Amino acid sequence: MNVTETSAEGLKREFKITVPATEVEDRVSRRLGEIGQSVRIPGFRPGKVPMQLLRKRYGPAVRGEVLESTVQGSSAEAMREHNLRPALPPRVEIVSAAEGGDLEYKMSVELLPDMPEPDFSDLGIERLVAAVPDEDVDRALERLAEAQRKSEPVERPAENGDIILADVVGRVGDQEIAGSRGEGREIELGAAGYLPGFTDQLVGASAGEQHTVRVTFPAESGNAELAGKEGVFEVAVKEVRHRLPAKVDDELAQATGLENLAELRQEIRQRMQRDYDSIARQRLKRALLDKLAERYDFPVPPGMVEMEFQTIWSQYEAEKERQKEAATAANQAAGGNATAAEGPIDAAALVAPEETALEGGSERSPASAEVAKPPSHEPEPAAQHAISHPGSAEEPLDAAAIVAPEETALEGASDSEPAAAGDEDDEKAKAEYQRIAERRVRLGLLLAEIGRSNNISVSQEELNQALTQEARRHPGYERQVIDYYRRTPEAINNLRAPIFEEKVIDFIVELAKLEERKVTPQELMTGAAEEEDGTNPQ
Repeated sequence: MNVTETSAEGLKREFKITVPATEVEDRVSRRLGEIGQSVRIPGFRPGKVPMQLLRKRYGPAVRGEVLESTVQGSSAEAMREHNLRPALPPRVEIVSAAEGGDLEYKMSVELLPDMPEPDFSDLGIERLVAAVPDEDVDRALERLAEAQRKSEPVERPAENGDIILADVVGRVGDQEIAGSRGEGREIELGAAGYLPGFTDQLVGASAGEQHTVRVTFPAESGNAELAGKEGVFEVAVKEVRHRLPAKVDDELAQATGLENLAELRQEIRQRMQRDYDSIARQRLKRALLDKLAERYDFPVPPGMVEMEFQTIWSQYEAEKERQKEAATAANQAAGGNATAAEGPIDAAALVAPEETALEGGSERSPASAEVAKPPSHEPEPAAQHAISHPGSAEEPLDAAAIVAPEETALEGASDSEPAAAGDEDDEKAKAEYQRIAERRVRLGLLLAEIGRSNNISVSQEELNQALTQEARRHPGYERQVIDYYRRTPEAINNLRAPIFEEKVIDFIVELAKLEERKVTPQELMTGAAEEEDGTNPQ
């Protein structure tokens, strides 16, 4: 085999590789001989089939098989000989492979960069700590009690704040409004979320009455068929109900599945503390990655950056389309609204919504399609260690395994909210997402190298726990989820990557010996919101 380097530019290398015809033909003959030992051809015993007949029957297929294995083997050998650490599998272009002639091909490969020796002694970041004030727990209990308020039928005309149960159907002209028809709908008078003037016209309604409600759909409605038009709703009132006062007591706790008020208070406090701890962790992680991105600037493989950019851009375009479809569906169903039915609820769903608004995406499913974020909200990379020797010729690094931004949650709500998909100029967006892709790849490679050089790994037990948690997120489909992950290496990498990333972050934080600073929840949340908006100088 003859290997000639034809180009060396940055992290790109190109080679011309020639494998002599004699070597190729020798491999073809050996493979045909192996086939001849087992193949059954009428008139010949196994092992006695003439080579000429074997070549006639199996020659083309065997030659293709041999050429493929020869290219794979010779390209790996060439990379070993030149001590190359490929970032991605090499690209091969066959120049000549005629029967009886040499095998000649071109190989281009992108290499992993030389990594800097990171220093974590003076990162200039701190760990924020926020405790849950008693008054925040009290407010959360009040909100929960308000949401759990019961109601009772009354024999009087409806007043603001009452709930009426009614059968409803809406029309524009002679055309029924899609989604407007419903039986036994609960309509809360004076509540937000209804068409302007809708509930006002039902004040004074009594059980057994039929009311005609006329409203005008807003001109800015995204549904052109309804925008600016008058809608007529026929409302048959079945019952008028009055809301009872909200009570914070043991009965409230029991409605959420707990024993008493003390237990509910403790549960709320613990959930809020987890939320605060999660936000503090996200801010620490973001600050750490920002500092690493600021300190370490090294060339990254263009192919990895392009792969990451294409992932971001496809998600961005898919989200724009999804938002359009969602807007259309919402406008089609704009003819009515209803409050939720009474019944026990999960306290976690109603605890301190403004406090939990920035909770990260650590509970998200790896299988779900994640959204490309606006430029100031980019999530960061997740490195992973699945390859025992990253960059070896035998096992080239897979960009998707190193960079898994869809599995990380570094900025709380910005990782779970849809991308702003409306007025951005595509060219400006592409330039910004290109920058984000490069940052992700660079940080991913850096974290991967830190993990590799410090023997950080993800145990099978940790992976099994992650798989179990993921399966539990799909009640009734646990077995299918587990089977999917076990037969799909790429999906397992998506589970492994965030675990590995967190362990690398923990390793860095431990070495950095960060100072803790106590802050109020408001300070913690304000800082998180400023980081989302890109206004925080950190």
